[in-house]
Amino acid sequence: MRDDHLIGLMAVFVPFSLISIGGGIGVLSGIQHEIVTVRGWISAQEFVQLFAISRASPGPGTMIATLIGWKISGWLGAAVATLAFFLPSSLLCYTVFRLSNAHREKAWHRAFRQGLAPVGTGLVISSVIAILQLSDGGVLTIAIAILSAVVVVVLPRLPVPLFLLGGAGLTMAYHIATT
Repeated sequence: MRDDHLIGLMAVFVPFSLISIGGGIGVLSGIQHEIVTVRGWISAQEFVQLFAISRASPGPGTMIATLIGWKISGWLGAAVATLAFFLPSSLLCYTVFRLSNAHREKAWHRAFRQGLAPVGTGLVISSVIAILQLSDGGVLTIAIAILSAVVVVVLPRLPVPLFLLGGAGLTMAYHIATT
């Protein structure tokens, strides 16, 4: 376990924590680029596997920070990455909420909130694209992602297990048809 990896984990996760507009998933593509491409700590395949585990696990999907820290520097790395990713944004959110709550009915406050919404949406879309590229699932993966987005818009109350069954069914049908 190297100290420079612990400092590196903080250097990666603190800035992403502070700009995670739209939630932690919005900075996933940046984290992937920094961890896989720039620093080379893990492979693209390992990143996708850690992402899958973090999404399947209970708790926030951005627990990928904890998994990356663990993979790089064991339990201490997991603790450092988790704190570096969740603590700064939590403190920032709390502070901004406390300071701006008294102004929530003012026009500038509404404009600020409405202006950040597309930024968050764009960050989330960039993360989805990054995961789709890394997963190397091809046309089927992209088709399932687009179909899922359409279903969410058309049937917003559809239970999540039906999404999972539908995706599994489409994948099985595709593999049966192509083999």
